[in-house]
Amino acid sequence: QVQLVESGGGLVQPGGSLRLSCAASGRISSFNTLGWFRQAPGKQRELVAIIISGVSTHYADSVTGRFTISRDNAKNTVYLQMNSLKPEDTAVYYCKATGARVYWGQGTQVTVSS
Repeated sequence: QVQLVESGGGLVQPGGSLRLSCAASGRISSFNTLGWFRQAPGKQRELVAIIISGVSTHYADSVTGRFTISRDNAKNTVYLQMNSLKPEDTAVYYCKATGARVYWGQGTQVTVSS
């Protein structure tokens, strides 16, 4: 059983930055896909960014050019660097790891407000 623990969320002003971390209890190199999703109140959970096979990345149109996903296999951690944050980025952000099984973290709240 793998556990994913997100951290780094918080309250930030529009235009600010945050870096989210997702620490895995197992080796993240064993997962085909690692990604970040988010869910705003009253909305469905949506894809933010993913890394596929440790090589290719994909971003939602709404965050392209502002967010960057990365991974550190030595630390078994996935990151999401978020710059130029907007109020519409406010959501609970979840980490997801997909391999033989799918694992989700518990989520971390990001609030963008002045």
